[in-house]
Amino acid sequence: MTGYAYFAGCTMPVRNLNYDLSMRKVAGALGVDLVDVPEFGCCGYPLGALDYHTMVLLSARNLCVAEEKGLCEIVTGCTGCAGTLSKVNRALKADKQKRDHLNHELSKLGHEFKGKLRVRHFARMLYDDVGPERIRSKIQRPLTGLNVAAHYGCHYLKPTEAFDDPENVERPHTIDRLIEATGATAMDYPTKLLCCGGDVLGIDEMTALKMAREKFRDLKDTNADAMTLVCPFCAVMYDAGQKSIEVKLQEKFSLPVLYYPQILGLAMGMDDKSLGIQLNRTKAKDFVDKVKKLQ
Repeated sequence: MTGYAYFAGCTMPVRNLNYDLSMRKVAGALGVDLVDVPEFGCCGYPLGALDYHTMVLLSARNLCVAEEKGLCEIVTGCTGCAGTLSKVNRALKADKQKRDHLNHELSKLGHEFKGKLRVRHFARMLYDDVGPERIRSKIQRPLTGLNVAAHYGCHYLKPTEAFDDPENVERPHTIDRLIEATGATAMDYPTKLLCCGGDVLGIDEMTALKMAREKFRDLKDTNADAMTLVCPFCAVMYDAGQKSIEVKLQEKFSLPVLYYPQILGLAMGMDDKSLGIQLNRTKAKDFVDKVKKLQ
């Protein structure tokens, strides 16, 4: 079983337990060991625009903790955490002067950054290490005939300099291929690459909701059975926020929004409750019923 340091971050354990549950469930079934590291703290992302140095210090401390556990890779389901940790990891590896300066501060906390590990998003790990073909071999209930729309989100793809193997931001493919591995059809649609609006939410709620609404309109017109995503904050907009969009903008969508591990788990024959689908804010019963009829 392959072991990865599992970085849950701040949002998932509090607001997105369904994501955490489903990731752990499918990882175990695929022979992937997500190793909990209690010493992990915030990745630093929220401080990036206000205090860059503190953000780097927080992020580097997490990297050190994983190194000290003898683990060679951090995997996280949060795109913000993945981008932040990876960006800091690459920057410190590439710049000895920065690394030495930061290690002086880290030494006060009993740590030293050595640059021995890698950081990836859970979905990228599935695509690169497990692979669509092996995933396909584990499918017990192919989602044939179901249309699933991928939402990539901003931080899964950008900034490209943060990632060891960046994806083409204009033509991303990994989540689509992972969807297809379940037997479902990965949909193409005009607003596929649009931002969810989450970064605007704390400043202008209505603008944020209207941004999310554009994608819902597209998917309603194309008869999508579900949207799938891999970012806890995008889920705040599309799953938890869907009711607000419907009420405040007076449009009805009722589109099931599931994390990719939930979609995958259903296709692998897992019970919907074990995947935390009952915790989804937008009810996914219709989608789950469609999947069960495929048996």
